[in-house]
Amino acid sequence: MDIRQLQYFVQVARMNSFSKAAESLYITQPTISKMIRNLEEELGAALFYREGKSIRLTDAGEILLSKAQNIVESFASLSSELDSLRNLQRGHIRIGLPPMVGASFFPAVIGEFHRRYPEVTIRLHEDGSKKVEDDVESGLLDIGAIVLPVSTDKFHCFTFVEERLELLVPASHRLAVAESVVLKELEEEEFVLFREDFALHDRIITECIKAGFQPKVVYESSQWDLISQMVGAGMGIALLPQTICRDIDRSRIAVIPLTEPVIPWQLGMIWRRDRYLSFAAREWISFAMSVLGERYVLPGQDGRDETV
Repeated sequence: MDIRQLQYFVQVARMNSFSKAAESLYITQPTISKMIRNLEEELGAALFYREGKSIRLTDAGEILLSKAQNIVESFASLSSELDSLRNLQRGHIRIGLPPMVGASFFPAVIGEFHRRYPEVTIRLHEDGSKKVEDDVESGLLDIGAIVLPVSTDKFHCFTFVEERLELLVPASHRLAVAESVVLKELEEEEFVLFREDFALHDRIITECIKAGFQPKVVYESSQWDLISQMVGAGMGIALLPQTICRDIDRSRIAVIPLTEPVIPWQLGMIWRRDRYLSFAAREWISFAMSVLGERYVLPGQDGRDETV
């Protein structure tokens, strides 16, 4: 028994006619008659009997009709909902964003996506990169924007930003007038960092240890603007991505290129390799790749700009 047999049976029962049902379904009468015969053989019971030129349901036909109508209507509803999903008339996406990533790159992208697909809802979860990665892996999130690198065995990924970290010091600091700074020069400084659940927390500490010292961390935060304000108030120094540094108040804070080493800051969108993605989530990925890839011009390693 398949859905087509039930659809044909319901239509014949509604119209009390094989020929009229066939005409309404745009098939031949022999085709619908054969389908009903096959259904009767499968069930082991007659479904219709003839009264002159008309037909009527048997007791077995009455029982089947009461069940088949619900099945056919549910299937039609399912097909309609799936069509809506395929055409992105509805859907739901769970996206994880670190706070500074979301504020800097995604408002315009999300706004344009919503204008195109107003019935698709997006639920944003703001957490550090580590938590976002963990939640994408566990299935709590469909997609996440994180600081790279990431395991390509577990995740699909595309990169949409490649920048580097820059040094922030108070305007009165001894290094404020420097053209560039070597990381080793910061050995005696006090650092203001992102919290431990942010990828940059470990990245900065690791690079300092490679340079030969353990950084003195005096404050940790989840908000880049609060970190910069702490630097402006003379609480310490910070290392932040170039995108963030463009919005820094230069009257109170000096922003200086960091060299030896250059600490890269790459952002990527990730999703699980082995997990189903909804139509809406797949369209979001395609849309984000096209918009972010076209929009952002990033600094090249030689100081000149290059398009992603």
